[in-house]
Amino acid sequence: MNVGILVFDEMELLDMAGPYEVFTTAARVHARTQPTAAAPLFTVTTLARSAAPVRARAGLQVQPDATLANHPPLACAIVPGGVVDAELRQPETLAWIAAQRHTAQVLASVCTGALLLAEAGVLDGLAATTHWEDLDALRELRPAVHVREGLRWVDEGAVVTSAGISAGIDMCLHLVQRLHSRELALATARQMDYAWSEMP
Repeated sequence: MNVGILVFDEMELLDMAGPYEVFTTAARVHARTQPTAAAPLFTVTTLARSAAPVRARAGLQVQPDATLANHPPLACAIVPGGVVDAELRQPETLAWIAAQRHTAQVLASVCTGALLLAEAGVLDGLAATTHWEDLDALRELRPAVHVREGLRWVDEGAVVTSAGISAGIDMCLHLVQRLHSRELALATARQMDYAWSEMP
């Protein structure tokens, strides 16, 4: 299964790196039980509007693997948060998010990535969450979204949103459970030495 993680300037690094670690660790843990030549369960690709490096909020440079126009079909598309003001004005990013709502098995966001999903029109009529500091911003941006407080993630089937930063790790372990098994999610959390709460 292909997992694509959007990257952009001023993204929150852990919003991207947490999901990246979960899915790559899950693939590594799963591979231990498979024949040597078996394809990985998850292949994780970072995606950006262009092939140029992006700079995360804390300054770390990230080199995307592919562009929004040139990547394999995704089972899971993940949109991180951070400072998203500029990205909210990027038609190419918003069009890509809207398209993933119809082509990916799961479209997910971490933290203020929910604002990007909302601006792309994919959260209307759905329950969603974001960082506690940005709940009102999500309400104001898109009143048709049913904003939920106090949850680590909200699963609406094809669309899943998480609260701030580290909550993306919890959400992605939940997605590993959905896409494969609870056993693999628990083994992945153990490998990461992460105290995963299975309930949102």
